[in-house]
Amino acid sequence: MQGMNPLQMIILFLFISVVGIAQQDAMFTKYMFNALPFNPSIAGTTEALDMTLLHRHQWFGIQGAPMTQQFSIHSPIRLAKKNDNASVGGFLSHDQLGFSRTVMAYGVFSYKLRLNNPIEKKNIIHLNLGLSGGISNWSANYEDLQLDNSNDPSFQNLNPNVWMPNFGFGMYLHSRNWFVGLSAPRLLTNPLRSRGVNEPAYNPIAQEFRHYYLAVGGAIEISQDIVLRPSLLIKNVGLFVEKSGDQFVGAPTQFNIDLSVLLLQRFWVGTSFRSSVEVFTSSTSSYDSIDFWFGMRLSNGIKFGLSYDFTLTSLQGPGLGSYEVMLGYDLHRNATDMDGGNVIDPRYLTF
Repeated sequence: MQGMNPLQMIILFLFISVVGIAQQDAMFTKYMFNALPFNPSIAGTTEALDMTLLHRHQWFGIQGAPMTQQFSIHSPIRLAKKNDNASVGGFLSHDQLGFSRTVMAYGVFSYKLRLNNPIEKKNIIHLNLGLSGGISNWSANYEDLQLDNSNDPSFQNLNPNVWMPNFGFGMYLHSRNWFVGLSAPRLLTNPLRSRGVNEPAYNPIAQEFRHYYLAVGGAIEISQDIVLRPSLLIKNVGLFVEKSGDQFVGAPTQFNIDLSVLLLQRFWVGTSFRSSVEVFTSSTSSYDSIDFWFGMRLSNGIKFGLSYDFTLTSLQGPGLGSYEVMLGYDLHRNATDMDGGNVIDPRYLTF
């Protein structure tokens, strides 16, 4: 393509991979504090009105690099001044990558089931089931591209604009000291474009793909003021078998390994490692980044955090890594939960 410098070509390649056969959902280092967009069953698990705003700038320093903003809110439904098993919430998301952007608006509903009745309340196990539904808009602007082949069938529509309704499902099994979450936030595979008249039949068609998330974690109390919190998040596209046109989806399975420490029941310090694994191909797996983050929760319910990702790929050269900023608020954190005790301590927050 004429008129494009090497960095712009990198961004265009990333864009094509995202809408084609790669991971499409935005990634976050502080995913454990904003899990609602990828698991609707999280709604209500903090037993408070919970609001979170996140901004991520990936590979900043590269023009057109991904930027994402998300706002989520959820709360139990309280009837007659008591907590109820049902919870509601929603989230808004804006994701921009090169020439394209995606805007999403979803509502969520979850219901909590108590699975046992132990003597000690800390051993109570709950299962949350959640549903989400909403709509997203994907658009792009290719008018500034100078193409070597003006008849390239992939760029016949220079201003695509697609509305895509969708729904998702999630499960969240948890106690005071551990959790397991499984979800698929978007189950429909909406097309982003149709095959052109002169386009070869073997070309993949850009579309949404199902993303599956598995998250596990726990809390290890060293003392009253020191709690270790290891967690693992695995994200996969299509369970290795989904197809785009006549081609199988080839996205690698991505995982985050995270270890954080809660100090004095107020300060979070954490580090994580993000990588991807090619399960059924001979391609080399990649090491994506090493991440560092800090968070703090004030006694009035305000919480904030910062993170930085040191990129382990060649993008660390033209880019300067990635960063995130998180701001949130928990209302009625000092309320009483439906089991008669205090609400879930922040050391055991979902994800």
